Amino acid sequence: MDAMVFGATGFIGRSLVAELLGRGQRVAAAVREDTLTPWLTGQGLDTGGLTVVTADITRPLTGLPPARDVYNTAARFAFGLGVDEARAVNVTGALNVLEWAAALPGLRRLVHLSGYRVSGAHPDYARLGAYEASKAEADLAVRARARELGVPLTVANPSTVIGPGQYIGLASLAEDLWNGRLPVLPGGPDVFLPIVTIGYLARFLAEIPAWPEGEDYWVLDDGTPLLPELVATLAGHMGVRAPRRTVPAGLVRRLPRRITGADPETLSFLSADRYPTASARAFAEAAGLEMPPAADALRAWADDLVATRFGAAAPWLRPYGFRDRTWVMGETRRPAHVLLHGLPMNADMWAPLAGHLPGPILAPDLPGLGRSAPIGLPGPSRPALAERSLDAWLAGLMEPVRTRPVLVAHSLACGPALRFALAHPDRVDRLVLIAPAFLQAPGPRHTRSALAAPLLRRMSAARLAAVLGVPEGPEVAGAAADLRRPGAARRVIAAMRTAFAERGATRSLLSRVDVPVEIIVGSADPLAADAGHPVTEIAGAGHYPQLTHPVRVARRLGPLSGPAGPA
Repeated sequence: MDAMVFGATGFIGRSLVAELLGRGQRVAAAVREDTLTPWLTGQGLDTGGLTVVTADITRPLTGLPPARDVYNTAARFAFGLGVDEARAVNVTGALNVLEWAAALPGLRRLVHLSGYRVSGAHPDYARLGAYEASKAEADLAVRARARELGVPLTVANPSTVIGPGQYIGLASLAEDLWNGRLPVLPGGPDVFLPIVTIGYLARFLAEIPAWPEGEDYWVLDDGTPLLPELVATLAGHMGVRAPRRTVPAGLVRRLPRRITGADPETLSFLSADRYPTASARAFAEAAGLEMPPAADALRAWADDLVATRFGAAAPWLRPYGFRDRTWVMGETRRPAHVLLHGLPMNADMWAPLAGHLPGPILAPDLPGLGRSAPIGLPGPSRPALAERSLDAWLAGLMEPVRTRPVLVAHSLACGPALRFALAHPDRVDRLVLIAPAFLQAPGPRHTRSALAAPLLRRMSAARLAAVLGVPEGPEVAGAAADLRRPGAARRVIAAMRTAFAERGATRSLLSRVDVPVEIIVGSADPLAADAGHPVTEIAGAGHYPQLTHPVRVARRLGPLSGPAGPA
């Protein structure tokens, strides 16, 4: 084989395998269980050059295919490990890989992954914790044994690696930031927590064997902003509030964990230290490698973290990301359908329906709802401002669109959708209103009371599904998670009150709209006022027919009634 990769199912290992395969190499991947092949296939990669072998590096290695280059990306990466558990993989495993590589007749290079904070450090288990100390011990042991056996070794010391699929380490801090659980930032204002993207690291590692042995490479971005600015970059992109104060790591270490929420093992990474990156920078320049700007990489990673709900779910529509603090999924320029969700949901509510619709889809989270930042839903005291803000937001969303899509809106979103179609009839093929709240009986008075928001915020996914009368699926789980974020439930109730106050004004617009209009309701959630437009009633459905009866709703949407050419 051209290369053998140990730890091939890990975050770094699988990306390295993908990079090597993309270069046309024959790669053997050592795994305990083959979750690698499905992942590679999902990335659209040709796995014809891949051989998957079963191996347990905690034991002496035998019976594996020989390879010219050997990579050890295997590690037990977690905090709170026991010493024996950490050493089994990180120390014993690393030495077993080295012993196996030393016996290969045509070995060109062994590439060992260490760490930017552990390379050359003393393995103090009491101070550092089992993970970091075991990596430091392995670093020293591998170097010493490689010298004894004459193994051609190169050590790569990556910093915090970010990218799609990375949900530990810095990702935990980002998750706390997203959920409003980061009131202060641990560490001082000069903390340097460098990053490197997984794509850059994989390309760097793939180049190493062709260059001279014996080097140590600290692979990290010297341009990473200091931690407060790094967190502010994430916060600004995601539309959340960044902590304004920092707490020295020494103080955090002395406080009980139940107060700080910080794992003691992570505190040693909160340092102002800088690292000897000159050799890695020279290598990258010679190899033609270029890092993406740190701020851009952080924003792209934040999109992936939010899309996957920090590893808890799979996104149903791509591309996705924040655009001016609005969460947008799908095709932003040439959609066939634009889908606007109602309360208390987000754009994920369209997932069951989307697979039955022809053409590309654009599905945003409305401002202040779901994953979008609040930009203009102030509540009933200033309904005109709220109306203008929503209308301006929708106009901005539709500005890049170069088709005449079907504009589909549910419940609360029917108001702004109707106003947009009225103001821009040449931009919309037709308007479909699903369970338009302004034509239905008002909800129970308790849903608009001061107590509604706390009750909504505490609802589990199962309880929320029961209240809404829909299946308990990932769409409801995501909505329940969003409602637990600071201010989200309160904004839902404020939007409900505003929509209630505007019912009459919105209803009066129906007779003035020039584009074709169709209204879809469930038989258990009928209209309470004359629509003046065709109405389809779906038997057995309630307020969310797109969740309970997606195929029947899709049939009513049907193909575009006119050409979807440039507006």
